[in-house]
Amino acid sequence: MPIRVGGIVLCGGKSVRMGRPKLSLPFGDETMLARVVRIVSQVVSPVVVVAAVEQELPKLRAETLVTRDEMPDTGPLGGLASGIAILRDQVDAVYLSSCDVPLVRPEFIRAVVASLGTYELAMPRDGQYLHPLAGVYRIGVESRARHLLAENRLKAQFLAQDSNACLIDTRDLRRIDPNLESLKNVNSADDYQAALVAANLPCSPWVS
Repeated sequence: MPIRVGGIVLCGGKSVRMGRPKLSLPFGDETMLARVVRIVSQVVSPVVVVAAVEQELPKLRAETLVTRDEMPDTGPLGGLASGIAILRDQVDAVYLSSCDVPLVRPEFIRAVVASLGTYELAMPRDGQYLHPLAGVYRIGVESRARHLLAENRLKAQFLAQDSNACLIDTRDLRRIDPNLESLKNVNSADDYQAALVAANLPCSPWVS
């Protein structure tokens, strides 16, 4: 029996390097957050957006769930716990994404989800570097994540170390995403322009 997989998209970051909220950057005829939610929703459902307290969100798909960080300033681990709390009665696992990967591909998400198998979580690994914000997690890891948060051990690799984890070699993922565009974060104005070009979209007037 196939497992039910939902999605969590995190957008509570401060966007310091960008200088303005990344989630609202125009990307074609939608915002960056809306684009990522749309792509993730092509593969998994339901999808919940985890935002900072009082953070203003752009228009999203009507079926998109929204929740707020239970524990501000705890990074992806806190966002994962907050998102699972909303979805735990509806799904068996969740795909976790940030809002700043506008080039993420549905087939990439499917490959990561397919890697879960009987593991508790699966995430890409490039050498020693892990990509927790492109991983899939069984809902049972929520209690472990909250335990780590209580200990102020906020790095996502601690969750991987404490779990039965499948670490996916990014060389294998290049078969479906040769340039690993699904893992490219937009952190600066230059990153934003490059992503627009890669998506064959006109450069935003905001980018000088």
